[in-house]
Amino acid sequence: MPHDLRTKAIVLRRTNYGESDRIINLLTPDGKIAVLAKGVRKEKSRLAGGIELFSVADIVVHQGRSSLGTLTSAKMLCFYKNILTDISRLELASECLKKIERAAEQVDNPEYFELINQVLAGLDKGVNMDLVRLWFAMNLAQAMGEEINLATDVMGSELEIDQRYFWDRTEVALRINSKGMIGAQEIKLARVILQNKLFAVAKIAQVNELIRPLEMIGRAFW
Repeated sequence: MPHDLRTKAIVLRRTNYGESDRIINLLTPDGKIAVLAKGVRKEKSRLAGGIELFSVADIVVHQGRSSLGTLTSAKMLCFYKNILTDISRLELASECLKKIERAAEQVDNPEYFELINQVLAGLDKGVNMDLVRLWFAMNLAQAMGEEINLATDVMGSELEIDQRYFWDRTEVALRINSKGMIGAQEIKLARVILQNKLFAVAKIAQVNELIRPLEMIGRAFW
């Protein structure tokens, strides 16, 4: 039966449809949905202001018999406008939105909403972009069910505090190497990244220096 859904949403993608409509792909706390925004491209549309990219909105969707719901209300709650002032942050934010949309098509996980919301907030507030990319890549991989082994090395031995390692992409684990850039501090940070919110990680002393050796892990899941 027809019903209305009210929820928070982040715009993933907007596609023009017909003369004045748009099909909007949205990420909500309950998963990804697609809706039809009628007349949203008209100059006086009351919906347009609530479905901007890089924003969080309170929306109402009327769900009829069609699989495509109709957007009936959209009120912007938060707009990460600072992202638009920096081309590098804009590009990273756009890439993260694309990745989260693809992830939602494969494995729908309610964690995705908070994950991308933290990324957008971090980029808006000036958090180090390398940290944002690393935090997002590792946490998205974990949310999709991929194992990031930070307990044992490729041989199954427990990681040792006085050893150096590098990330083996084939084995998806750390391998002992005397010239490796990853040591006890970096391993501890990697574990913290998977257990804490982005802004909490960003407050760690010397985090910007410590994340550099971990970028090889981030690239493996990017």
